[in-house]
Amino acid sequence: MRMRNKSWAKPFLIENDDFVVASPSSNKGKWNELLNSDVIHVEIGSGKGDYFCGMSKLYPEHGWIGIEKNSNVAAIAVKKALEDRRSNSLFIATDAKDINEWFCENEVDFIHLNFSDPWPKSGNRKRRLSHQNFINKYYELLKKEGCIVMKTDNKDLFEFSLLEFANTSFTLVDFSVDFRRNVHDEDTITEYESKFMELNQPIYRAIFKKH
Repeated sequence: MRMRNKSWAKPFLIENDDFVVASPSSNKGKWNELLNSDVIHVEIGSGKGDYFCGMSKLYPEHGWIGIEKNSNVAAIAVKKALEDRRSNSLFIATDAKDINEWFCENEVDFIHLNFSDPWPKSGNRKRRLSHQNFINKYYELLKKEGCIVMKTDNKDLFEFSLLEFANTSFTLVDFSVDFRRNVHDEDTITEYESKFMELNQPIYRAIFKKH
């Protein structure tokens, strides 16, 4: 269901330009310095920000960058983050299609894809964040042995993603078709994940490492 437009969202994002990066390309090559960290995580599709906020708190020594293109949803995520503002995090409220213009080669350590839009129609497959077109961009941005961490409830998207990564210079290093069956204290729960867990739906997770 599409979220109803929030009249306050865009002005709110603009007002908080010290946290919401309006021109991410201007920070290209500077993210480690800005976040005062040697390790940079980027979450593409942060939604309402539960994972982004939780992980930046769980790993305060790491730098965290959240990306969400829907301004209505991004505003909710930013509002949550600002309630417990942390110096190790920043937010980008725009489409990630230009992500390779925002980061230098080998600048990012981890990319997180959490419950991304599955774009089920065959004609929209190129819009999936795990399509090879995006994967090629991720490869450039990631450091040597950098990782992509993916979680989804959508079996078809998961299978599609495994096949897409199999044709690239990434190695599958971790795999689960029921990720929350055991406790994982190293990983926080997204708002979608919480709902799926309540319904006993499986969570699919994979980690791909750059060669």
